[in-house]
Amino acid sequence: MADISRLRGFVQDMTRLVERHGADEPAMLDAGEKLLKALIAQDDWLPDEYAAPSRESYRQYLLYCDPLERFSVASFVWMPGHRTPIHDHTVWGLVGVMRGAELCEEFSSSIKKMNSHASKPGDVDRVSPSVGDIHVVSNAGTETAVSIHVYGANIGAVRRHTFDPETGKPKDFVSGYHNTAVPNLWDRSKE
Repeated sequence: MADISRLRGFVQDMTRLVERHGADEPAMLDAGEKLLKALIAQDDWLPDEYAAPSRESYRQYLLYCDPLERFSVASFVWMPGHRTPIHDHTVWGLVGVMRGAELCEEFSSSIKKMNSHASKPGDVDRVSPSVGDIHVVSNAGTETAVSIHVYGANIGAVRRHTFDPETGKPKDFVSGYHNTAVPNLWDRSKE
């Protein structure tokens, strides 16, 4: 059984962080990265239904959204061969790999490939319009990968963009989520 108290504690810590530094993106990224690294260092808290892969495509499961939509937490699940289109975020974000491996290919605003790097469990990447916001993420291994994402908004409701790899032409999209229920962080009856 998952130890959901770890996620509850992370959400509480992120709420305090947003209350203190919500308008200070560098502080949010620095302190938020430390909190996310601590969360993904333990792999005993994510309920199985939020780590379930699909053969169709990667999955984005909402784990928590702040009531004022100042931040959201989601799990992404990638089977081998899954990849995103080239896309942006328009808000700050942190991506922490908990299982498997992911490949991040970074692009400039003119959709020129700039860099790529693999991430393994425990690694955290940053995204935002100020530090680099356009990328493709894919499973970099032979097993299912799971990463935990924290964004400075309700990312499933943010109007973002995918980009045509040939022309760089943007296309609006709103990602949504693959789940209709979130983990119950507040039931402590089993503790």
